[in-house]
Amino acid sequence: MEQKKKPKITVVKNGPYRVTGGIPLYEMIIVPRGGGYELDEGAPLPQAEAYSLCRCGKSKNAPFCDGTHRTEGFLSSETASRTPYLLRARKIEGPDLDLYDDNRCSYARFCHRKAGSAWSLTMASDDPEKKKEAILAAVECPTGRLVAAEKNGQAYELDCDPCIEVVQDPEEGVSCGLFVKGGVELEGEEGYVYESRMRYVLCRCGRSRTKPLCDAMHVPIGWKDK
Repeated sequence: MEQKKKPKITVVKNGPYRVTGGIPLYEMIIVPRGGGYELDEGAPLPQAEAYSLCRCGKSKNAPFCDGTHRTEGFLSSETASRTPYLLRARKIEGPDLDLYDDNRCSYARFCHRKAGSAWSLTMASDDPEKKKEAILAAVECPTGRLVAAEKNGQAYELDCDPCIEVVQDPEEGVSCGLFVKGGVELEGEEGYVYESRMRYVLCRCGRSRTKPLCDAMHVPIGWKDK
């Protein structure tokens, strides 16, 4: 019996993301609810053991690649920092919880809860309910920007199987990046394997300044997929 491939995303030079290992693909929609934000399931998407996802932002068969990157002359270079997370993140010390923040943002807004933001809730973490909310605000940050940790260093992390979420943001009138969850390996154009993270967001508008990662450029340019 052929062994199933490990879930992996490979950045193709000047081309799409090549996905292997049968990673489930879902459309999800950011919905404001209860003073915060949640993800609701969108339209069903085709599933496959291997597939290619658009990176140039101009495919007419989004989220899948249709070869438009070739006719558009899409050129890309990887500019995301390769410094390990704990070396680039700043530590915010609350009374009963610490918060690490590396400033990567896809403007998903899950760091904001009804009771406050991940940062304000961390500073009020001597309140058990606010501590719980601070942990949720950090864990639900899709970029992995935020990590909540106990004073003994024990970090809280998302616990889910590998998946890729193609996200829409009706409130902002835009389409978002690809929310990658579950510790999927990311290999760059030249074979560099990025630090293993349980969650990160890949750019799919083609305009990020921190490729291949999303930096929320889809919001100011008003990008919507086709």
